[in-house]
Amino acid sequence: MLAIRTRRRKAAALAAAAVLAGLAAPSLTASPATASTTTNTDYDSTYYKDAIGKTGTSLKSSLHTIISDQTKLSYSGVWDALKATDEDPDNTGNVILLYSGVSRGKSLNGGDTGDWNREHVWAKSHGDFGTATGPGTDLHHLRPSDVGVNSVRGNKDFDNGGSAVSEGGGSLSDSDSFEPRDAVKGDVARMIFYMAVRYEGGDGFADLEVNGQVDNGSNPYIGKLSVLKAWNDEDPPDAFEEHRNQVIYDDYQHNRNPFVDHPEWVESIW
Repeated sequence: MLAIRTRRRKAAALAAAAVLAGLAAPSLTASPATASTTTNTDYDSTYYKDAIGKTGTSLKSSLHTIISDQTKLSYSGVWDALKATDEDPDNTGNVILLYSGVSRGKSLNGGDTGDWNREHVWAKSHGDFGTATGPGTDLHHLRPSDVGVNSVRGNKDFDNGGSAVSEGGGSLSDSDSFEPRDAVKGDVARMIFYMAVRYEGGDGFADLEVNGQVDNGSNPYIGKLSVLKAWNDEDPPDAFEEHRNQVIYDDYQHNRNPFVDHPEWVESIW
């Protein structure tokens, strides 16, 4: 919560400065990643009202009910959605690639070297859901990724350590795990925790769970829990991640990743 309170104090200070500056200069248009004025508590009395005050399994159950009310996309529809959710705020013709941090043209989506493709952060083989409408097309864990880097990650679990991934922006990998670059470690963790709450064995899909190991193979589990919790703490939500959550809610699935709005709920549940 300290990181959230700090961001709020900074936001208040910046807002005050902007008012003073506006007396002497024209206002500037906000970039796409910072245009939203919503905060993580704006939905507490509406969207999250049935979860507020709960902890543990009760909180997880309430959040599952809340976020399961969503509009589902086709897998082909994910291409265009990612061009909006992951748009580069400094170059609207590009998207930001998850693991490498590279800004790449929206039109370079595909499967060839130099392209970006649709990365399932919860590897689709972990639970064998493939690209089926539902977990296979859920934007809250689908991100643009360089084809080569995506191939290195494969279906590995997440953990610390390994060798540098070529063009990976600081990501590391070994035989059974993948460590994303520091700037998105929290993003990855919160996507994994979202999936573990959203998919609980209903809808004809496996019950996805986070566990304390790696090398989970085709089981409906992903680890490493202790590492993912640490990443959530070390890398709190930034403007890009918060904006992405809002776009998915407003324009596509109409559900939210509760751990972007309330990262402290990870500790409450796990």
